[in-house]
Amino acid sequence: MKTPTPQNPMLAAALILLATAFIAATTLMAKSLGTDALGPALHPLQISHGRFIFAFVVISSVLALVRPQLTRPHWGLHIGRTAFGWGGVTLMFAAVAYIPLADATAITFLNPVFCMLLAIPLLGERVGPWRWGAAGIAFIGAMILLRPAPESFQPAALLALGAAAVMGLELIFIKKLSGREAPLQILWFNNGIGVLIASLAVLPVWQMPTPMQWGALAALGALMACAQACFINGMARGDASFVAPFSYATLIFAACYDFLGFGVVPDGVTVLGACVILTGAAILAWREGRQAKPA
Repeated sequence: MKTPTPQNPMLAAALILLATAFIAATTLMAKSLGTDALGPALHPLQISHGRFIFAFVVISSVLALVRPQLTRPHWGLHIGRTAFGWGGVTLMFAAVAYIPLADATAITFLNPVFCMLLAIPLLGERVGPWRWGAAGIAFIGAMILLRPAPESFQPAALLALGAAAVMGLELIFIKKLSGREAPLQILWFNNGIGVLIASLAVLPVWQMPTPMQWGALAALGALMACAQACFINGMARGDASFVAPFSYATLIFAACYDFLGFGVVPDGVTVLGACVILTGAAILAWREGRQAKPA
């Protein structure tokens, strides 16, 4: 029988905050690789390919050191989770090359909303008025960030919106996988299958990276592996309703990195849209936490 992880709310919060710093850093690396900051811009498919390869190397090294007992994997769930995860990451990496990191990050916070909507037909879940209200608020924030006026509309923001929808589908598979297998095993299979998918997809667009781009790709994969490890360990040490709000710090880190790396200052529309999305996401997280508590 698996020993429960000791609960430590403060450590859980610290781990989630560290994970958000790593996640935001991956978007900064992706933006540097998708623009001409480090050499000729790489295609988003090549950036996500590097992310999976180097993350798989890091996680495989940890697996070799820890030597956990592996169980029989559920291949269908792993392939589905990885395929949608790869698609969401690739769309996100494409978006950050054209719009501010804060905008793209805020829009991807819609993924739990899409997960909620998709859970109705796919998992048979019922959605009450609180969840519908939270979803409506978050979508209003997304519309603000899309800047729908003809003179300010951001077409690339639709890529981030697509990333959120695809990541919402990934969350459905994560829900189905949770409890079936150990977290490290899930990460290893996820990144291993991701390498196969990304390696096939990148063939038509692959180009030789510059030395600085190789370094950025390696950093991207390592940062993502660290983010995943911190997030999983943080979630295991605290209630989801307590831990979830700390993940929104990704937006703060993304805005800071974008300013330090590219001199981008968030405007009023970004701040307003992000606040509206975070309000909807926070209400949804609070409601999910209340529903998960035993009566």
